[in-house]
Amino acid sequence: MGHTVTQPAAGGIAVIGMTGRFPGAPHVAALWQNLCGGVESLRPFTDDEIIAAGVEAEQAKNRVMAGGIIEDADLFDAAFFSVYPKEAQILDPQHRLFIECAWHALEDAGYDPETYGGSIGVFAGCYWNTYVLSMLKNHPAFFAALAPLQAEIGNDKDYLTTRVSFKLNLRGPSFTLQTACSTSLVAVVQGCFHLQTGQCDMALAGGVHLRFPQVQGYVYQQDGIASPDGHCRAFDAKAQGTVFANGAGVVVLKRLADAVADGDPID
Repeated sequence: MGHTVTQPAAGGIAVIGMTGRFPGAPHVAALWQNLCGGVESLRPFTDDEIIAAGVEAEQAKNRVMAGGIIEDADLFDAAFFSVYPKEAQILDPQHRLFIECAWHALEDAGYDPETYGGSIGVFAGCYWNTYVLSMLKNHPAFFAALAPLQAEIGNDKDYLTTRVSFKLNLRGPSFTLQTACSTSLVAVVQGCFHLQTGQCDMALAGGVHLRFPQVQGYVYQQDGIASPDGHCRAFDAKAQGTVFANGAGVVVLKRLADAVADGDPID
């Protein structure tokens, strides 16, 4: 997807790498194929999925049991990121998924954080933590055995970006953002700002939304924002509301002049 730029604009910012995990699409290329093919990645949950998620039959009757789930969201290569097994169990899956995406985004850009000499900033946000609530309900003994600080660091959204910076040895500014649905876009804005003001040489920007358990459905309320039938018909006259789904995305940003000088792939 790289493009050749001969005369970089002053103050311009280049996207030199990206990655993501989406419903029905394990990477960005698959998402693009789905969009071009008109594929609907939201789907109704099967009875087996609903039972496995622990949703009671009476509760399911009062909910729209549909959504978009991330495949293999419960898997994590803890050893690769030097995370102890117990620490991995504590970690909010949003944090686990985001650090994986951060690594793959840098990989897509062609950079190894261990050998890169410049500073890399991290700007992102995540959804509120539903994992810890599920764990407290279903595995209270596990959390009771933890020191409070362990549980806090593993689950508080404030540690989303600084954990990535620590584990990947990134030495740029790193902070978590919260602006509701615009969080990831604001993260990109912050990444651009910090590049333009010379506070970092590259920036990772993005976000993650992952509810656990993923098979929950939602309560439909008339005149609310949610769809009554589990379908999201964006830009269509038949649109009736939105459907919340899970996903994660990260882009690698760099000053355009530097990207051109370094021969980076520019998306």
